Amino acid sequence: MSATESASKSATAPDLWFSFVRTHRLMIREIERRLAAADLPVYAWYDVLWGLESGPDGSRRMHELADALAIERYNLTRLVDKLETDRLVTRTRSQEDGRAAFVSITEDGKVLRKKMWTVYQATVADLFLAQFTGGEQQDFSAALARAAEAARGAAQSKA
Repeated sequence: MSATESASKSATAPDLWFSFVRTHRLMIREIERRLAAADLPVYAWYDVLWGLESGPDGSRRMHELADALAIERYNLTRLVDKLETDRLVTRTRSQEDGRAAFVSITEDGKVLRKKMWTVYQATVADLFLAQFTGGEQQDFSAALARAAEAARGAAQSKA
């Protein structure tokens, strides 16, 4: 294939990365809109609450939570501060290592996360999952898992 044919073909090929990013942003925007309409907090609160509830005993170290959510520590710290103020999480220092902080979800946090999940899950099911057959969902999920693993591997090789 000549350089001209290659350039022409790439110009007409779908831009998968742009489509993925745009769709993700639109989905998050709609989830945010529906959460607000239900008088519920922002999407980022759900992420942190789920990241904690899905951890061992509903707790994680701050750095583990940041890694699980793929969020920068400074952003997570501010978010956890807000959740702690609203008594949705608690923060404690490690007995073994005073520098390490653990965050745990409270019962109020679990209740709120479940309310938010109702809105979140319905939005994803209606506007995203319904657009794919079962096989397409499996293929897409597997492809995203491969891409995530490649990104993790690249980050680890640079560390």
